[in-house]
Amino acid sequence: MVKLPHWPVPHERSNIELGLGRTLSLLKELGNPHLKLPPVIHIAGTNGKGSTVAFLKAIFEAAGYKTHTYTSPHLVRYNERIKILGTDISDEYLYEIIEECRIAAEKIGLNITFFEGTTVAAFLAFSKVPADIVILETGLGGRLDASNVIEKPLASIITSISLDHMDFLGSDVYQIAFEKAGIMKKNSPCIISKQYDEVYQALEQRAAEIGCETITFEYDFLVEKIADGFRYKSQQRVIDLPMPKLIGDHQLINAGNAITAAINSGFNISDHNIAEGLQKVEWPARLQKLISGPIVDLLPSHSEIWVDGAHNEAGSYVLSSWLRENLTLPTYLIYGTTKGRDCKVFLQNFTGLTKRIMAVPIDAEPLSYSEEHIAKIALSLDFPTSCCSSIEEAIEEIVKLESHNFRILVCGSLYLAGDVLFKNQKMRV
Repeated sequence: MVKLPHWPVPHERSNIELGLGRTLSLLKELGNPHLKLPPVIHIAGTNGKGSTVAFLKAIFEAAGYKTHTYTSPHLVRYNERIKILGTDISDEYLYEIIEECRIAAEKIGLNITFFEGTTVAAFLAFSKVPADIVILETGLGGRLDASNVIEKPLASIITSISLDHMDFLGSDVYQIAFEKAGIMKKNSPCIISKQYDEVYQALEQRAAEIGCETITFEYDFLVEKIADGFRYKSQQRVIDLPMPKLIGDHQLINAGNAITAAINSGFNISDHNIAEGLQKVEWPARLQKLISGPIVDLLPSHSEIWVDGAHNEAGSYVLSSWLRENLTLPTYLIYGTTKGRDCKVFLQNFTGLTKRIMAVPIDAEPLSYSEEHIAKIALSLDFPTSCCSSIEEAIEEIVKLESHNFRILVCGSLYLAGDVLFKNQKMRV
């Protein structure tokens, strides 16, 4: 499997100028494959995008439909980002379409970013294999995201918005919401997830300006926990459903987004299809408990290790809320994150919930904070803290410190989550 495609060469983030011009130029040279796709559901937001994609994929597949999906980033191998008919793109097909894009870009002298080039490659791959629907996740923002070249999506979804990527998207949630709202299109409904009030205002204002119908959480649909699962309510349906396979109350909202999009899509989606999809959904590193593997083997029996990709304040709040309700074992946090993230804001949500912060670097991300930098911040918040050079060293130290059963929670970055999942697989990429 491919760690990264051979083209384009990734740029430094600081050198990236957002815009659609380069993407459209390459698409035109390739015959505009983005105009030859099955119906598209386009998803933007800060948190919950990937889970919403996963729920939609599972629901449509449970109903017998063929899906293509595009997500980012990947955890272990690049192939995860582009799923053809529900399965990771093969090495051979990925190389073929990347080469076709590279040759086209060189022909017109186009210097394109990594995300732009690989997004075009995904559209090209999808255009060559018939399917019923494409589920498309934005990379960064929405308005100027390379994925935002779809002229008439079947629907769009805007998941929870909070402060993130402020160097590109703006300094407050209203500005960030404006950027995310860029995926809205006239005469195409937009499902709006649970939001801050000022985000609702920004999204509804933009929708009114362009003539986009909105279907909004708490107004047009909602979810609520019941004794043996949860209930979805909308003007179209009221459905009692089992708890989804993905853990955490926040996943009920993501499931609600997906259900709303599915039942408003015009496809034949039954209540049974929805329930089956929720039970079969797969989306790694979202409160994922590791069951077996080399990393798990480092733990004593009856101890646990969980992996979650939470990396910003909103993700930290959701993760700490789950932990607060599930303090069944002493918990240690293995934490690493990328430069530019607010470690203090992230960690302070875990006050009183963890016995120790184990600060680690991220093997897969050279632009991660050092363990020393993270440890300094954790100590300033009065957390017992250890500096560790690796995940393995952190686990070894926890085992020495804890004489009874315990839980480890790995979080702070999807790249860190990918490190753990890779090391827990008996494979090489």
